[in-house]
Amino acid sequence: MLTTEQIEGYERDGFLVIEGFASAAACAALRDRANELVDEWQPSADRTVFTTEQQDRVSNHEFLSSGSTTWCFFEEEAFDDTGALRQPKRLSINKIGHAMHDLDPVFERFTFTPELAQVAGDLGLDHALALQSMYIFKQPGIGGEVGCHQDATFLYTDPMTVTGFWFAIEDATLENGCLWAAPGGHRSAGLRQVFKRAGAMTDHDGTVFERLDDTALPTPPHDLVPLEVDAGTMVVLHGLLPHWSGPNRSERSRHAYSVHCISAAAHFPAWNWLQRPASMPLRRLDAVAAQIASAR
Repeated sequence: MLTTEQIEGYERDGFLVIEGFASAAACAALRDRANELVDEWQPSADRTVFTTEQQDRVSNHEFLSSGSTTWCFFEEEAFDDTGALRQPKRLSINKIGHAMHDLDPVFERFTFTPELAQVAGDLGLDHALALQSMYIFKQPGIGGEVGCHQDATFLYTDPMTVTGFWFAIEDATLENGCLWAAPGGHRSAGLRQVFKRAGAMTDHDGTVFERLDDTALPTPPHDLVPLEVDAGTMVVLHGLLPHWSGPNRSERSRHAYSVHCISAAAHFPAWNWLQRPASMPLRRLDAVAAQIASAR
């Protein structure tokens, strides 16, 4: 799937942009299904809000159990001072996570493809396991900022193998909150911190950040480059790469789908926030892709 130049570019920069990876029809089908899931979803009394700001991160039961479910998380600015939604529910959701790739046929077909398995293998991620999926809406006007971070902070393996595959379902621009990345940032210093469960899962379980390296991440947008891409583009992100996206104050949404994969040979500690029951094991990209192809 990948040329020598693409592989070398990924190793140098920590990210790779592949235009036209997903078809317009596949993107439209995923967008339609995501909207259906939002329409069908009924929030709990907690009204879980998703934020990447460390001081405000909410680690409630819905978040910590979402590794094996499909759950919707509200935007921070979705509610007014009285607690009522400012706009329809469809325009209030930050993201859906984190097991649609295993629980929903439309998301499964989009995720488990021979092409994605081959790209993962070309980049050295042998026997890639699909760990989590996120459908990100980046809503018009209220789409939240995603602070500069490294994916390995939240999905740690030993050795470090987590790799992000980010798909633009709609055009991503400077105006609607495209990704920004730090070229070569995966090679400077190391993993800055890890995000851990504070204890066994209960309704009152929490999480903590553990600092590993005091080297500061880039302060957006300094030392970052924007990744403005058309719908259908896939961006591959190294687990140590610092990346960020700003808020969306435009009138256009910026839908995206993200899948994080890890190596089957790596150790995934039990203190990672995302955990799944033994009855729901992680599945290999190549194996499931072959099963889907043979069933057609």
